[in-house]
Amino acid sequence: MLHVPHALKYSLDNLYLRLNRKEYVHPDPLVYLYQYEDLCDREIAGLVASGLAYGRVSQIINAAGSVLGELGSSPSLFLRETSLEILQNLYSDFKYRFTKGSEVACILKAASELQIEYGSLGNLLTKNVSSKGYVEALELMVAAIMRKAGLSTSSMLSLPSKGSACKRLNLWMRWMVRNDDVDPGGWSGIETAVLYVPLDTHMFRAAKLLGFTLRRTADWRTVEEITEGFRILCPDDPVKYDFSLTRLGIRDDLDMNDLQKELEF
Repeated sequence: MLHVPHALKYSLDNLYLRLNRKEYVHPDPLVYLYQYEDLCDREIAGLVASGLAYGRVSQIINAAGSVLGELGSSPSLFLRETSLEILQNLYSDFKYRFTKGSEVACILKAASELQIEYGSLGNLLTKNVSSKGYVEALELMVAAIMRKAGLSTSSMLSLPSKGSACKRLNLWMRWMVRNDDVDPGGWSGIETAVLYVPLDTHMFRAAKLLGFTLRRTADWRTVEEITEGFRILCPDDPVKYDFSLTRLGIRDDLDMNDLQKELEF
């Protein structure tokens, strides 16, 4: 078992207290979730913002804003009342890297249909967690969205069983399950203890500095390994430190090179 010194938890808790604040959210696509009080609206915002969270952060912000801007003040209501054909036309000119407007339209309409069927996407996920386990429940939710969307592959959604690190999927889960000064939450039926670290380049670097992994590839095995390190520190909330640690790599006024000094080890 990985040995984690008590001093490390103390330092990470201090970092969390200092940086896990809304004032440090920008630039982060998470900002879009704050616009919606309604759970179903927030689910859609989270799906879009996380699904497009690849590439330069400024471009992610613009792409997510472009998609959500078409859905008005209540994305879930708009999607329920709008046909797939109209959505396809609405996003016909949208393209962000590997993601085309046609895929966005299909994913959004599929998510909306599942919200109608289950009451929320969170209900769909929760339905399978107790009997199937969290990871398989994630797989089933993603598979349901893609099946209804008529897609065999997606640039916005990924599956742990395919070996992917599933950074964006885990990010969406963090936003929707956790509830603190940064993460708005909403899915109360899922315990924070089951979450996995959203593994981007910043967290990968931090995890190596923390001694949580020696692996060179950012895949699902690496996610499991790093999450286990954090789970030893915080069994009930292994992704607690994700936001504060990744600020050191994302924000211009903070520096990942200072991580060792920040954590005093």
